[in-house]
Amino acid sequence: MSFERLAVPAIQALRAYDPGHDLVAWRRRVGPSLVELGSNENPWGASPAARAAVLDQLHAMHRYPDPLGGDLKRALAAKHGVDVAQIILGNGSHELLMQFAQVFAEPGDEVVASQYGFAVYAIATQAVGATLRAAPALSRASSMPRGHDLDALAASIGPRTKLVYLANPNNPTGTWFGSDALDAFLQRVPRDVVVVVDEAYAEFVEGGATALSLLPSHPNLVIARTFSKAYALAGLRVGFAVADPGLIAVVERVRESFNVNCMGLAAAEAALGDVEHLQWGLARNAEERAALADALASRGWFVHPSQTNFLLVEFGDRTQAIEAALLERGVVPRPMGGYGLPGCLRITVGDRDENRRLLTVLDEIG
Repeated sequence: MSFERLAVPAIQALRAYDPGHDLVAWRRRVGPSLVELGSNENPWGASPAARAAVLDQLHAMHRYPDPLGGDLKRALAAKHGVDVAQIILGNGSHELLMQFAQVFAEPGDEVVASQYGFAVYAIATQAVGATLRAAPALSRASSMPRGHDLDALAASIGPRTKLVYLANPNNPTGTWFGSDALDAFLQRVPRDVVVVVDEAYAEFVEGGATALSLLPSHPNLVIARTFSKAYALAGLRVGFAVADPGLIAVVERVRESFNVNCMGLAAAEAALGDVEHLQWGLARNAEERAALADALASRGWFVHPSQTNFLLVEFGDRTQAIEAALLERGVVPRPMGGYGLPGCLRITVGDRDENRRLLTVLDEIG
C-alpha cells in the first residue's frame, strides 16, 4: 500500500528538511572529541540564569505550560518596544515560518524568496501547494556575494504573489543589508503581500540591526526571531514573531496549543534579561569569526562576508573530498549541495580550540 499516494499532491512532491549529517550517530562514533560545526549552534552556551530557570521548572513537568506564554511575551514587548498583541510564540522560528505560508498562501498563489534563501522557505511554500519564485541572488563578485538582491526580489513579485521571505542576515550565505535598503524594498511591495523578514541571526550584526522600527509604516511586515542562536537555547526550541496585531491574531488561529514548553518559556525569559551574558557571547563570536575568516582566506579559500555565527566557504572542486576528510577526522561541517552551492561548505564559528582543530585538519588535508 502506498501511503504517499494517499497524501495531498503538495505533500507528495515535498522533500523533508535536511538537517545535514546525523550528528547523534557521529557523536556515538567519535565521542566527546567530535567538533560540531554544522548547525550554527552557540559554543559558549546559554546564560546561567536560563539554566537555573530550567532547573526550577523541573518540578512542574506534570503541568501544561502557559498556553499564552504571557510572561515571555511581556518581557519581549518591553525589550523591543512593541505591544504584547504584536507577538506570537513558536516552537522555534521554523514553526512560525511554516505557519505564515499555511495562513497566507494556497495552490495557485506564488511565494517569492531569494535564490540562496533558507531551505524552510521553499518547504513551507511547497507544503501548502503554492509556487515558489526564486529571485536571482547577487553575483559572487558583488560586495555581498550570493546575498539577497532586493531589486530582483521586488521584480519577482507579481499579481499572484501572496508572501515574500527574506533573511537578514541570510542563512547560508551570511550576507546582510541595511534597514534603509529594506525600507525602500518594502515601499515597492503591494500592501496585500505579506513580507516575512527572518532575523534569526540579527543579534550578531554589529549594532544589532533589526527591522522592528519599520513595523509602524509597513503593516504587512513580519519579523521572525529565535532564541536558538545568540541566546544558545537551540535545544529548547523557542522562537517568536512580531507584526501588526491583526496579522498576529489571524496566525494565532493555527498555532498549536502549548507549542512552547514550560522550560523553554522560563529559559527564554531569563536569557532575555541577562544582557551581560549575551553581549559576552556576541563579542567572543565576533573575535573568533574574524580570526577564522582571515585564517581560511590566507589558505586560499573564498570566504563570504558574514555577520552571523557561521562562514560560507568556497572550496571549489575539492569540496566533497575536503568534507569527507573533515568527517573522517571528527570535524562536522554543513554541506551546501541542497542549496545549489555544491562547491561550498558552511562552517559554524566554534570556540578557539574548535577553530584551531578545524584549521589543523584542513592543513593536514593539504
